[in-house]
Amino acid sequence: MAMPGTRAPEAPLALHRPGPARVHDYLLGGKDNYAADRDLAQRILRVLPQAADGARTARGFLAGAVRLLARRGVRQFIDLGCGLPRADNLHQMAARHTGGTRVVYVDHDPLVIAHARALLIDGGNIAALQADLRAPDAILGSAEVRRLIDPAEPVALVFSSVLHFLPGAGDLVAGLAGTAPPGSALVVSHLTADFAPAAVAEAARLYREASTVPVHPRDGAEIARLLGPFRPLPPGVTPLGAGGAAGDPIVYGVVGVR
Repeated sequence: MAMPGTRAPEAPLALHRPGPARVHDYLLGGKDNYAADRDLAQRILRVLPQAADGARTARGFLAGAVRLLARRGVRQFIDLGCGLPRADNLHQMAARHTGGTRVVYVDHDPLVIAHARALLIDGGNIAALQADLRAPDAILGSAEVRRLIDPAEPVALVFSSVLHFLPGAGDLVAGLAGTAPPGSALVVSHLTADFAPAAVAEAARLYREASTVPVHPRDGAEIARLLGPFRPLPPGVTPLGAGGAAGDPIVYGVVGVR
């Protein structure tokens, strides 16, 4: 585990095994994925056809949450488990609604960070940090966060489709949020089995066996507890997606403020 102020050691690329960021990229219609990622994503889609719709809906929720917070005056964002760059990334979402935004993208995957540094770092107000999300002190003590994030100003901690990969998610959120000043925010989209329990459980099993990455769907009450000191904004912890033809919702979204 990296020490504060140090960069995480380079992890070897295991492209023969599915990676969460690359599987998610495939579900979003991206091209930065490999055969192992596509194979797993297609097997998941056979048992959980709404998986791609859930990924797209969570991305849309992120855009709405960033818009809401930017209009509330939040100009600092830490995108934790940011995943591979898209056509529209968090700093671009925020820039449409406010000026002077500062964004640190964080991911443990060296391929994600290599893409982020090549494609996203177009100015002094954006940084990409390779770090283990389970080491909040290392993230907060990194040169990237210390350079861009003013601890006296509100900051938005963004967990878009990532906390369900972390068994100790509550401790992680608490560790990162402990020093966040008033006005700060938490953005969470999270896998749930509340509405399609059998299908989500089977998809989680496929994911775990192929990638060795654990998947922890949480119910609405568990996700609400993850907010800790952050007060949920209306409508609170909400299933994302309309269901119907697209299938039952599989993702919750919530924005909390401190």
